Amino acid sequence: MLARVYSCALVGLDGELVEVEVDVVRAENPTAIIVGLPDTAVQEARERVRAAIRNSGFAWPANRRILVNLAPADLRKEGPSYDLAIAIGVLVSSGQIEGDVDDALFVGELSLEGSLRPVRGVLPMVSLARQRGLRRAFVPAANAAEGALVDGVAVYPVESLAQLAAHLCGTASIPPQQRSESAAPPLYECTDFADIVGQEQAKRALEIAAAGGHNIVMRGPPGAGKTLLARALPSILPPMNGEEALEVTRIYSVAGLLPPGAGLVTARPFRAPHHTISHAGLVGGGTVPRPGEVTLSHRGVLFLDELPEFSPQVLEVLRQPLEDRVVTISRARFSVTFPANFMLVAAMNPCPCGHRGDPARECRCPSQLVARYQRRISGPLLDRIDVFIDVPRVEYQKLVSTSRGEPSAAVAARVARARQRQRRRFADTGVGIALNAEMGPAHVRTFVQECLTAEAAALLARAVERLELSARAFHRVLKLARTIADLAESDTVEAHHVAEAVQYRSRGE
Repeated sequence: MLARVYSCALVGLDGELVEVEVDVVRAENPTAIIVGLPDTAVQEARERVRAAIRNSGFAWPANRRILVNLAPADLRKEGPSYDLAIAIGVLVSSGQIEGDVDDALFVGELSLEGSLRPVRGVLPMVSLARQRGLRRAFVPAANAAEGALVDGVAVYPVESLAQLAAHLCGTASIPPQQRSESAAPPLYECTDFADIVGQEQAKRALEIAAAGGHNIVMRGPPGAGKTLLARALPSILPPMNGEEALEVTRIYSVAGLLPPGAGLVTARPFRAPHHTISHAGLVGGGTVPRPGEVTLSHRGVLFLDELPEFSPQVLEVLRQPLEDRVVTISRARFSVTFPANFMLVAAMNPCPCGHRGDPARECRCPSQLVARYQRRISGPLLDRIDVFIDVPRVEYQKLVSTSRGEPSAAVAARVARARQRQRRRFADTGVGIALNAEMGPAHVRTFVQECLTAEAAALLARAVERLELSARAFHRVLKLARTIADLAESDTVEAHHVAEAVQYRSRGE
């Protein structure tokens, strides 16, 4: 008897419907074969499913040849998420359960005792089920909250194979998962600006970067507070809207990083990879491409501490994501595109010992060593940075002071107002940009250059000539000046806005 049930494969951040066809026929030599380009984990499903069926109170078909076909046959199938669909197919094909499975999606990994373990990517899988007209989705109970975020599909939390069989046979029902309004717990703990002593200029630079989505590099001696400042940045970023939160939740679902039972991710991501990371770990990769750190930072912050310690080859792969805000990974059979719209925040010492330019401690690094250290970061990469800020050593009087600085909530309110001005400005462009850092040359000309006062234009001309700014740096200064004007709630870009933007350029330019 032939049975057909539906499961799902992951291709990038999207699902691909997979038909699981199971044929059970009498044979002298009983065998179980899985075809359809399965990987090792799928091939091993035979033994997991066999044990799960027996331990759930059912019988593995004796003296039968069991053929499982995963279609389409030219799509690589990986992972254990097909276990549940294969088990249901075997039970239906052998006549042990009866029920309507034509409009249902089955996803889950089976343990040997028949319980279901969580799998990654349930959110895009259920989204695909809705697109294909399937009305039900049976998923592990730990993944049901994320699956219920999709409207139009009834998501059923399944604890075990026996429970699901009873539901399909009508002897016991599983109530569908209700959409939870509670957000997933934050994936990190950030610092409040009020707890950071001093560093008012660095805080101002971070506020500007947050308001416009600009990339920033902080330079200073060890212990000055660069890492602390970076970890406080998410506290002044506005919350994500519904569309952004769903994008981030989808990414973390595919990456398998959602906590069990978690729903929508509402806190902006903050990722801080170690400097030993590979380029595949940073931008994504693998035989079947997985999201890298730049994608896990989408709509949030990617923090690179000790920037020169990263491999130059690793840093160079950031150039295209910083410009295009997407990452495309190509393989022989296919290519996938991951979103990568993030703020790059980096921290570095001025020299290997970290004390070059520090009035309190003398730097003993030879000039050749300093030059070689700084050359580890290429000019084209630095050209994609909007803000360079020095973070000096904190004075003793400030360290022992009991007064608190401005809280993050007050700064976040100004950032939110500036971002609201940008959203209104770009609402009619029809190109999907929301922040000043995302503007292209045409938008810079329309929304910045045409808003410059005569004094601001004259100052900008002198800055370009004296600092020998590249065309990219010129546009980044204009974008930054527009953000500073937005924080000041000014429709025009004044000379002092341009002056502040110019001072954040690297001294090397």
